[in-house]
Amino acid sequence: MKLYLASLSAGLLVGIVYSLMNVRSPAPPVVALVGLFGILIGEQMVPVARHLLRGDSLRSAIGLADCPDHVLGHLPGRKAGTGEGREAPPRS
Repeated sequence: MKLYLASLSAGLLVGIVYSLMNVRSPAPPVVALVGLFGILIGEQMVPVARHLLRGDSLRSAIGLADCPDHVLGHLPGRKAGTGEGREAPPRS
């Protein structure tokens, strides 16, 4: 939760500085968020494709590539490093 508050605080600080300097943010907020979402999804495409090529199902490939933790981060109330989603050992 501290990470989220720090991120929000940094964003607010930057917004205040922009306002004091009478400048607008470099990109409209929605456009910037859509771009960041695209980056997160794009980063996951290669690991998922690797697992699919190894013969894993789509659901399994997404879990093995650790997509939920990478895209959403470690959600509050969930300890880092627990649960499924770790890389599977190489197949022989």
